Amino acid sequence: MKCEYCGAEESLPFVCNYCGGVFCADHRLPEAHMCKGDLTQRRVIVAPPPTTFSWSGSPSTYSVPRARSEQVFSKIELRDIGLAWFALGVAFSLAWFAQRGGIGNLPAIVASSPIYPLTILVVSLVTAGSGFVLHELSHKFVAQRYGYWAEFRMWPLGLVFAMATSLIGVIFAAPGATYISGANITGEQNGKISLAGPLTNVGVALVFLPFFLFASPSSVWSLLGSLGVFINIFLALFNLLPLGPLDGAKVFAWSKSRWAAAFIPLAIVWLVLFFGP
Repeated sequence: MKCEYCGAEESLPFVCNYCGGVFCADHRLPEAHMCKGDLTQRRVIVAPPPTTFSWSGSPSTYSVPRARSEQVFSKIELRDIGLAWFALGVAFSLAWFAQRGGIGNLPAIVASSPIYPLTILVVSLVTAGSGFVLHELSHKFVAQRYGYWAEFRMWPLGLVFAMATSLIGVIFAAPGATYISGANITGEQNGKISLAGPLTNVGVALVFLPFFLFASPSSVWSLLGSLGVFINIFLALFNLLPLGPLDGAKVFAWSKSRWAAAFIPLAIVWLVLFFGP
């Protein structure tokens, strides 16, 4: 977002508690931006609500007004989305080869069939990358419908960790989070914003389901379908766990019946997929 005083792009904007404007670090104080608020009155502190996800389990430090209707995505957010998506696609591709003989065999694979690693990368971007990114963007869009400010921010250390663990064939991915801020977010709104992510993963899994069910087992379409279904159902189920900063904790706090209606069917589907033929 841009500073309302100097116009500088600011990824961590400050809100003036007197006039409500958004400013950069240099102009965050009332005297620095020629504040037009009533400085004689007691300040109204704008407290940021909990985010839909936080890496430390603590609330976000962002404190900004509701999103401007003319700007759905900022330049910083588009950059973070693109980098997180691509990094996850690469990480899942590396994990694929690590589970099938190790990364050491990758140069020989590239030499014998250059198109094969590229195919795995594309499949990973379409299935895993889209699953993570669309999950976070669904939080953003629902929050914006309620009139709150919401933006995705990648977590560089989480992406590096995902890449590192992929080399041993296991991925621990925390690519980033959608930060949400606004005054008086209710428990129901926070629950619905949180539920949007897992439900989006279910929708993405349904898109891949026809390829999973009907494509030839040896074709790339079958691979696309199986990974698309498995990864997105897992993401939905994992994020609905009622633990810590996960979406499930917020949905559970809002409505236990709605949480159960989402979690139990997904758990059954996952057991069938994992233990089925």
